[in-house]
Amino acid sequence: MLSTFIIALREGLEAALIVGILVAYLVKSDQRSHLRALWTGVSLALIASLALGAFLSYTSTELSDKGEELFAGTTSFVAVAMVTWMVFWMKRTARGLRDQLHGKAEVAVSSGALSIATLAFFAVAREGLETSLFLYSNFKAVGAFSTATLGLILGLALAVVLGYGIYNRSLKLNLGKFFTYSGVALIVVAAGVLSYGIHEFQEFGILPGPDAFAWDVTSWMPKESLIASLLGGTIGFDTTTSWLQLFAWAAYLGLTIAAYLSPAKVKTPLNA
Repeated sequence: MLSTFIIALREGLEAALIVGILVAYLVKSDQRSHLRALWTGVSLALIASLALGAFLSYTSTELSDKGEELFAGTTSFVAVAMVTWMVFWMKRTARGLRDQLHGKAEVAVSSGALSIATLAFFAVAREGLETSLFLYSNFKAVGAFSTATLGLILGLALAVVLGYGIYNRSLKLNLGKFFTYSGVALIVVAAGVLSYGIHEFQEFGILPGPDAFAWDVTSWMPKESLIASLLGGTIGFDTTTSWLQLFAWAAYLGLTIAAYLSPAKVKTPLNA
């Protein structure tokens, strides 16, 4: 539940802020006539994101056991790669995101409603498609469908409320700290998804050591127990974890968080 809540809140708020920036620009520049086109683009992006989630779920259920292991492992690795890239992308561009979107909106307005709809679609779809893929992989890793779904709904609902509050200036939120802390949380969740992907590839036979366990605590902590579910939904803990899973989880977590929290390099003038 907690992992899907974090994913939905972080990615949902990013999308809400992007939409809020575009709406604010159209309103302040007296281009309200383009708001319908903007919301059309946003709606199509949401539909595309839901369609991807449905496609992944349907494909997974139609595959054989071996095919499902390969599919789940592959989508897990792709999801981790995308989320890692997006976390660092937001870190680099957060400060200039408003000006960047305003510049794109200015160009789009001069080209007509279709350009506004296209801009809104791609701005939101980037977040939505990534979220669908990551949530699918996380759902597979956590296994508890009902609680994971509840976390998803609560996270999206809170993201919409926060996004609206920030837009109408009734809520002040330190976005820098929010994205830093939520970025670290996403990296932790991604480490668990990476571990799950390695497990699936080990079961399929691509990676070695499926039975070389660093620990096997299922005798006193069943996989379906509350504690195992809570740990699995937060730090990616599995009751049966191979040495390869543990090494990859620790290496990804340590290296990625260290790089993410390191201060940005300041470019010095050549003539300095």
